[in-house]
Amino acid sequence: MPTAPLLLALPCLLAAPPPEPHAEAAARLVGAAMTDGVAWSRLAELADTIGPRLSGSPGAAAAVEWAARHFRADGLAVRLEPVRVPHWVRGEERAELMGPVAVPRRLAVTALGGSPPTPAGGVTAEVIEARSLEELDALGEKVRGRIVLFQHAMGPGMASYGENVALRGRGPAEAARRGAAAALVRSLSTANFRDPHTGQTVFPPGGPRIPAAALAAEDADLVHRLAGRGPVRVHLALGCGPGDPPEVDSANVVAELRGRERPEEIVLVGAHLDSWDLGAGAIDDGAGVAMVMEAMRSAARQPRPPRRTLRAVLFMNEENGLAGGIAYADRHRAEVERHVAALEADAGGGKPTGFSLDAGEGGQALVARLAAPLASLHADRVILGAGGADISPLRYLRVPVVEVAQETAHYFDVHHGASDTLDKVDPADLARAAAALTVMAWGLAEAADVLPRPQAPSEPPWWLPQTERSRR
Repeated sequence: MPTAPLLLALPCLLAAPPPEPHAEAAARLVGAAMTDGVAWSRLAELADTIGPRLSGSPGAAAAVEWAARHFRADGLAVRLEPVRVPHWVRGEERAELMGPVAVPRRLAVTALGGSPPTPAGGVTAEVIEARSLEELDALGEKVRGRIVLFQHAMGPGMASYGENVALRGRGPAEAARRGAAAALVRSLSTANFRDPHTGQTVFPPGGPRIPAAALAAEDADLVHRLAGRGPVRVHLALGCGPGDPPEVDSANVVAELRGRERPEEIVLVGAHLDSWDLGAGAIDDGAGVAMVMEAMRSAARQPRPPRRTLRAVLFMNEENGLAGGIAYADRHRAEVERHVAALEADAGGGKPTGFSLDAGEGGQALVARLAAPLASLHADRVILGAGGADISPLRYLRVPVVEVAQETAHYFDVHHGASDTLDKVDPADLARAAAALTVMAWGLAEAADVLPRPQAPSEPPWWLPQTERSRR
């Protein structure tokens, strides 16, 4: 039998310990994200009523005003920070197989962002295939005067995209340097349906430029098979190029919830507001925009603000220039030491699986502690190695960066394609992802400790001006 003192103490011993303050706040934040439905309604409004938002377009301008209006309605301080962005227009897109086929056959193509137009009347030339930049180099003079088709074998997920994206980003410029007449890139897609996916290609200033387009995967296979029957000839006509004017004024949308104790310290949470012009930009990156807006809305509704300032940034021009990310880092360079973390959401609307980060020693343990309340959503896994595009300039300036990790097995089915529409996002998955981002943003803004700063990347980033690169 227990003694009397022990009997008296037993109820205290059996009582559950009080929850940690972060766990209490996380429960409220998750509950709101999972039940309010605001993230989904915001995404639906953005994708369906505004739609494509390529920088420099009327859709992009409308999205800036839309986001600022909603942030203000949520009780946040809002400002528009000017960004000069490229204005590129698509125009005509047409390609035909001229041989070895009995009659000419249309091919499914879409121009790559940054491509110049074909000459009047288009380009007709023999196709030569390359499966890597190294293979292109080995072809030597055989490239001259031909249309280079970059083939690849892309699988699902971000890793495979990372392995192949250089063929789109750098391939046409390398082909141009070797005298090619034009370039085709097998679409970086995983569910094909003759739906070519666009994306940016980059030509170095002052270097040669050639027309460049994405070719539907099925048609890339067709060209490859026909090459076994004899020379393949293709006619390509593109009307794309710089708009009038070639650059326009736009803005990053910045919204803040001022911290209660350390308002000078900033936790940035961001996504990109622009999208490509083929689809509605629902997964790329309307879902991320909705998640960021939900994080800020939920934070503003809490009984008191977090310890540090939460700053949302909806970046402009991630897709074809990264002007918004670069402009933000340049504008806020003097306060970069006060940025204690930067989070980015740019992986669609899939279920969250955890977080990735780039921080100094001990950072993984802190993020794991903040992610612990997300175990019920299976979103508490933490790995090293973050690198979101818009926050990459801040990473170079040694700001710790964090990304929401999400399921992306089907992300590249529609990424940069005409099929990037609202129906590709599951409302429940979006709510889970919004909850995960909200809990992490709040946790980093409220935690007693801050993430240790990472080492700067060893190589200067591509966006650093050439004059400054030469001094490093």
